[in-house]
Amino acid sequence: MNRIKKQIGIALLSLFIIGSIAFKSDFFEIAKQLEIYTTLFKELDMYYIDEINPAELNEIAMKSMLNSLDPYTNFYDEQGIEDVNIKRSGEYGGIGAYTRYKDKRLYILEPYKDAPAAKAGINAGDEILQIDDVLLKDYEGESVGSLLRGIPETTVELTILRQGKKMNFTIARSKIETHPVPFFKMVDDEVGYIAFVKFNKKASAEVKKAIGELKEKGMQKLILDIRGNPGGLLGEAVSITNLFIPKNKVVVTTKSKVKKWSKTYKTRKEPLDLEIPIVVLVDGRSASASEIVSGSLQDYDRAVIMGERSFGKGLVQRYRKLVYGTQMKLTISKYYTPSGRCIQELDYTNREPDGEVPKFSDGKVNMFKTENGRKVYDGGGVLPDIEIEKPKTLELTKVLYDSDAFFNFVTDYYYQNKSITLADKFQLENTVYNTFKKYLSSHSDTYETTSEVKFKAAFELVENDGYDKKINKHYDLFKAAMVNEKMKHLDKNKDEIIDRLTEEIVKRYYFKEGVYKQKLSFDFTIVKATELLHDTKRYHKILK
Repeated sequence: MNRIKKQIGIALLSLFIIGSIAFKSDFFEIAKQLEIYTTLFKELDMYYIDEINPAELNEIAMKSMLNSLDPYTNFYDEQGIEDVNIKRSGEYGGIGAYTRYKDKRLYILEPYKDAPAAKAGINAGDEILQIDDVLLKDYEGESVGSLLRGIPETTVELTILRQGKKMNFTIARSKIETHPVPFFKMVDDEVGYIAFVKFNKKASAEVKKAIGELKEKGMQKLILDIRGNPGGLLGEAVSITNLFIPKNKVVVTTKSKVKKWSKTYKTRKEPLDLEIPIVVLVDGRSASASEIVSGSLQDYDRAVIMGERSFGKGLVQRYRKLVYGTQMKLTISKYYTPSGRCIQELDYTNREPDGEVPKFSDGKVNMFKTENGRKVYDGGGVLPDIEIEKPKTLELTKVLYDSDAFFNFVTDYYYQNKSITLADKFQLENTVYNTFKKYLSSHSDTYETTSEVKFKAAFELVENDGYDKKINKHYDLFKAAMVNEKMKHLDKNKDEIIDRLTEEIVKRYYFKEGVYKQKLSFDFTIVKATELLHDTKRYHKILK
């Protein structure tokens, strides 16, 4: 017996020594690299030919380092932390407008309904030239939008540029709340609809409130729309799932390198409704907490998932405080749905030499089973029980979405058309789509494909090499041919582009609320979800 104890003791001591050596080795390597970096930084500051900005240079270095890991591990300065806290809390003091800062120019993308900006007459498309005494063209830094925020009831002076004319506004700030549930309504006498767009601290409370109000109006079946919902607080995802499944059920499990951060999250309260039939709508932009809700409800056969395969973010982040009031958000674990699947799509650990990130769904995926024995799979997001097929979004169309073309076209459309029909009656005429294509033809530089950018760069090299100017004619002909091809390719995603254009136009006249009213009348997926909920036999057959 003593001999066995002695052997166990030796084994444990060996493990401790090995662990200590490994820890010291890691510590030494970190200390070594930090010393190299510090020395390099000092040498740059002392001897580089021009003056350097240490803070700016260090931020570039940190961002480059973190970007090599995954898109979710980030560094935040004090201003960045304030922005994060606003997103998580869902409220702040300001004028109530969504803005974008690009090329030292600040634009209003969307004034919120009934907020100070909209009441004062600020429109989407307005360029802010000056905020109080600050001229935007002279402003340094990315946090320019924070100048619009402040204590409620204080005022801010704005100079804006609209359709070539300068205008001045004095706007009193107020408390602005960003609602995770921007819209809910009865589709018909039985089916209720809830649009749910983010997981901040108010998420579960607002979803619960919406369900209560819809039930008072006779709701017996529910459509929960989390398309485009990028996620947020994990705890809110658990609370929302808890509305529909019993107490003490596993919703999600996280597994981390640090043992104390590995955790199983269970429902903690009695559910709101265990019987109501539910269809959850997802798409390729439903991510993270959205996938926890849809994945867990699918694993418990508690809802039919409908739409497109979700984004596939199975990673969990946590904020860690750093020195001088800064923080970092870093990926600490992977999460797993109740059946045991991790729906992470991109494998950041095994990047290709060219930087390409491989997909888990391109390799072998593993099968799991729901509570009723239905087959589900890991890797590549949550696969819907009913897929709504649509033509693949072309790379060219994605480039168009990332450009300003939609926004700028709709701004012109808004000032050319004083009004449109009511939101729930609005359908985009084919003539408007054709007008949009003509606009794109004459503004093709606003969205350029990778091939166009490289071709333009090659042509500039040819010019610099001193070739005959007659070559310009050939370039113009080739460029025109490329634009013509772009227009043809866009038609392959015509329906998708019309949907995006419709949304932008309706939002200008009726705010976000109008967008949902229009969708409730014409959105194909919502129509299909309503039909399924009315077909009780088919609904239960899918789940069993």
